[in-house]
Amino acid sequence: MKKKVYFKTFGCRTNLYDSQVMMGALKEYEVTQNEDEADTIVINSCTVTNGADTHVRSYISHIEKTTKNAKIFLTGCGAHTKGESLLASGRVHGVFGQSEKLKIDTLLSEEKPFYDAGDLNYIDEAVVDDFVGKSRAFIKIQEGCDFRCSYCIIPFVRGDARSMNESKILKQITRLALNGFGEFILTGTNVGSYGKKTDSSLASLMKKISLIRGVRRIRLGSVEPVQIDDEFKEILDEPWLERHLHIALQHTSPRMLKYMNRRNVYKKDKELFELLASKGFAIGTDFITGHPGESEELWREAMDNVHHLPLTHLHAFSYSVRDHTASAKMKLDVNGRLAKERLHELEAIVKAKNLKFRKDFSTELEVLIESQKDTLFVGYDQHFNKIVVESDDDLLGNWINIKDYERRGEFNHAKL
Repeated sequence: MKKKVYFKTFGCRTNLYDSQVMMGALKEYEVTQNEDEADTIVINSCTVTNGADTHVRSYISHIEKTTKNAKIFLTGCGAHTKGESLLASGRVHGVFGQSEKLKIDTLLSEEKPFYDAGDLNYIDEAVVDDFVGKSRAFIKIQEGCDFRCSYCIIPFVRGDARSMNESKILKQITRLALNGFGEFILTGTNVGSYGKKTDSSLASLMKKISLIRGVRRIRLGSVEPVQIDDEFKEILDEPWLERHLHIALQHTSPRMLKYMNRRNVYKKDKELFELLASKGFAIGTDFITGHPGESEELWREAMDNVHHLPLTHLHAFSYSVRDHTASAKMKLDVNGRLAKERLHELEAIVKAKNLKFRKDFSTELEVLIESQKDTLFVGYDQHFNKIVVESDDDLLGNWINIKDYERRGEFNHAKL
């Protein structure tokens, strides 16, 4: 009987993809969705904030208390920042970098504790045929980042930007479409840099993907404002492009953007967001509160700017010191409690904007149902807004169009 492996994935969609690659590469082990019956647990970790590191350590503590006989292995970004210390303390049996994931059978069979950081210049060669427990498919198209934002450790744990082979991306999506997947989420460390040094581009790739039979909707991970170029703007009216774009700003105060070593300029960001809103897009962004130098004056300027942006979605967190980054050496620290208060203020503004967006939208919702609990089904529409659907029919994995629904605080609700 094969030993059973449970995968616990933290962080971004890139990690979700990498976990799926590891599951697909297993031959000597069986994947389980129940951690209690696992002989081995693989933690695919995130290290973007202190909170992310804390979640990983807390999960290890949970496993140590509840599944004492399971061997624990650590991979993901946290392998590069916390792996050696966790290995030295005996809390994990093995640590390996993202580039080593196709060797997972061999790694999980290692009798002695080990640390294998791998190669930060590798190009992913894996082709995924299925996504366990998912209605949407996550497609990694690139790895690494050439931006050097002052607060960010990710380039140091994921390497410089490099693109996956286009033919392999298209082959993978073709296989997944034949297996019934219709929505594809393009992910990576810095998705908008796709095509660098390969004479391609993100827009060009998306056009080719759209021609594959069975592809119904294409969604992107986070892109930078400077990456929405003229070529990308030419595809904004395409029906296969999800009417939601997540564009990373990180801040809206020009001075703070300089402190953060960002490439975006607020005035141009505002023009871009207004263009997208005029075409019916929901718009999400990333934002950091409490970065060194964020005075009350600059914060109030930022919030005034946010009020004038057509935002609908938000991925934000308070600043977290990352060792070896430029921001870690800056003075003018912001009190952590104040940073949290500012985070909650920002979240409330965008939450209200999202509700207004949903109330103002009056046409059909195109929904992919992703999960179920009894007679309640949960999915996301073309604007990446959550909807809960009550139905006696089995809707899981189906595409449905919904005309009549109720706009509630954080999601829409319908009865079929």
